[in-house]
This record gives sequence, C-alpha cells and structure tokens, in this order.
Amino acid sequence: MGSCVDCSRMLVLTGALADHLGVDTAALPVVGSAPEWTTEKAVAIGAYFIGSGVPVHLWPVPPVLGSPVVTKILTDSAKDLLGGYFFVEEDPVATADRMEAIIMEKRAGLGL
Repeated sequence: MGSCVDCSRMLVLTGALADHLGVDTAALPVVGSAPEWTTEKAVAIGAYFIGSGVPVHLWPVPPVLGSPVVTKILTDSAKDLLGGYFFVEEDPVATADRMEAIIMEKRAGLGL
C-alpha cells in the first residue's frame, strides 16, 4: 500500500474494475499489504480497504490487536460481512504465499 492518495486511487480502480465486470469489489483477485507500516494511519487506511472488500496484510502487529473482540472483528468477522480483513504475518515468504492463495481463490471464484 502506498500513500493516502495512492490508496484511494487503487480503490477507485478496483471499484471501476468491479463495475465493469459486474461483481462486488470483494470478488476481485486483489490484496493489500503494509509490511512496514510506520503510523497508525496505515491501519485506518487498511480499514478502508477491508471495508471495500480487500484483504490486507500488516506487519508489525498493530496495537489494535490487544483486544480479543477487535482482533476477531478485524481478522475474521469482517471477512464474512465485507469480504476484506486484516492478516498479520512477519515472514515475507509466508506472506507472499498467503497473498497468492487469496488471489488464486478469488480468481477461481471469477472463473479465471
């Protein structure tokens, strides 16, 4: 994920692609990543992504994961409601594998 302006442009693009394909943005084979976020703003921007149906990788662990209820909402419950969710992973290879699995699952859902 990039700067605030870049992120909003990415979501405008995903919205346009979803509209063109006649699907919800949550169906698109896209995933965000903030592997070295430096301010809490990254979590807020990431929440905009998950609200738009895009899964988001974060590392390091954000301070919002201190509450079991908030953790469950952001990493699990949001997926069923919105399509997007946070996942936290330190290992870059494991992160890439998880991102690829998400993309491949969504591609299969679109018949690609």
